[in-house]
Amino acid sequence: MPIRSTVVVVTWRGRAHITACLDALAAQTRPHRLLVIDNASDDGTAAILARHPSSPDVRRLPRNTGYAGAMEHALSAVDTEFTVWLNDDAAPAEDWLAELEDHLGDAAAAASRLEYADGQVQSLGVGLTADGHGYDRTQTPVFGFCGGAALIRTRILRDIGGVPGSFFCYYEDTDTAWRLRLAGHDIVTVPTARVTHRHGASTEPGSANFHRWNERNRLLTLLRCAPATAAARELARFAAITAVLPLKRAAPEAPNFRVGLRCRVLSEIITRLPSTLAARRAITRRSTIGRGAVWTAWTSR
Repeated sequence: MPIRSTVVVVTWRGRAHITACLDALAAQTRPHRLLVIDNASDDGTAAILARHPSSPDVRRLPRNTGYAGAMEHALSAVDTEFTVWLNDDAAPAEDWLAELEDHLGDAAAAASRLEYADGQVQSLGVGLTADGHGYDRTQTPVFGFCGGAALIRTRILRDIGGVPGSFFCYYEDTDTAWRLRLAGHDIVTVPTARVTHRHGASTEPGSANFHRWNERNRLLTLLRCAPATAAARELARFAAITAVLPLKRAAPEAPNFRVGLRCRVLSEIITRLPSTLAARRAITRRSTIGRGAVWTAWTSR
């Protein structure tokens, strides 16, 4: 059977969990190419990759470029019909890839069923809130796929502009799915494509960096993909909340309400604004569906 998919696994300091991922991929019933992007791990991950019997094609980067940066790098090395995203802390069932390939249909991308260790559903894909937050949905339909385990048509991924590597991590999946929707493509969920996912093994959910990347990349995604009024409103709201926080006697304790973190986010948005608006214009040229139509259809669910 011809190989149709390149499974891309991005790792950074994955010594504690990447063996389970590689073992699960070695057990797949569907042939595939395995490409591992090592984000300059310094914990012995390289030795595990070198001796694993699956003999993955390993590309070691000179620095940590995050999940998004590594996926951007990987895309240039993919020559198969499908590009498959898989986290290094994920262990797919043996028929996972076969289920994705066989049930994609005419869609551009397929989301997996990500599960906790006890089998409870963690994500069937990404939803979109009324203020432009992406979130894990446990019901269908879904706006987009969760980047932890998904299959995408390689040609279409390149046609819509690839992966936003400068995001480092978080929202690269929501942004990519949004651009697929704007270009008129469908995204499906394949509930039988099951993956056990530890979630956040490398990024410490709840940390200051976690919140910084999430807040920044949500706003960048809106500036790139959302209707102008929605993007401007959410950016102004973020700035206004930041401005009044020092005046509050009891501000929330979460890191994303720290004034310093929020000021850093705003600074990064301003610095990236010219390139972000250039990307927005390019996305507009590739779009076949209006931003307002996509926003209305999916934020109302």
